[in-house]
Amino acid sequence: MINTHQKVAHSKRARDLTLQDRRELISQLDWAENLKDTSLHRLSQSDALDFRRRRFIYRAGDAADSLFAIARGRVKLCRLEPNSDREAVIDILPRGSLFGESALYSSAGLRENCAVAYEQTLLLKIPVGAFQESMAEDQLLHNYTFRLIGQRLENAERRVADFALNAIPQRLERMLAEFSVRYGVVEARGVLIDLALPHREIASIVGSTRESVTVRLNAMRREGRIDFVNRKILVKRPAGIAAS
Repeated sequence: MINTHQKVAHSKRARDLTLQDRRELISQLDWAENLKDTSLHRLSQSDALDFRRRRFIYRAGDAADSLFAIARGRVKLCRLEPNSDREAVIDILPRGSLFGESALYSSAGLRENCAVAYEQTLLLKIPVGAFQESMAEDQLLHNYTFRLIGQRLENAERRVADFALNAIPQRLERMLAEFSVRYGVVEARGVLIDLALPHREIASIVGSTRESVTVRLNAMRREGRIDFVNRKILVKRPAGIAAS
């Protein structure tokens, strides 16, 4: 669930952030809270960048020469089919997340996926060399990074199995259960997924069509399992969805 008491990111624009501002932003991120001072100082030298909603942060084929930390906003990771508008959503990452880790292991030195600002977003762009130096001197960061890569690999394997073994209704219910945990805000009637999710976006996540997703969500609404609140989904019985 979302922690409603977590620290608030700077409201300044990227170009107005001082070195001390960037240092504070990094130190507030979960993975950087206990960094050594030398590592924190090195990473604070990173560029801060603003991205408007739907702007590409990088595309497939771009140089994989840096990692990114989300100081404010959310970022969508996806893969686009060449010469078409078809999109497969890999994940939607919240504030505090680290992404672009392929810069650490890509043999070709190029991105395979795309990253897009899901909403107004403030990022810190960390050169891969600076991140590797910090990993080498800070065991906590080293361990965190390998856990992150391992978790994302496990998630990818689980998703492949989900696509192979489960029909669209089951995939949709699993997605709602997962997002209830990651983005959920507890309310009197259930858990509100605090993320605007257009039906076409959901379809890209579960490997379906917008029309099929709309039909299934409307059915779940009639069954009293979900409701729609200001373009967001309220899950009335999260435990029931997770178990289905």
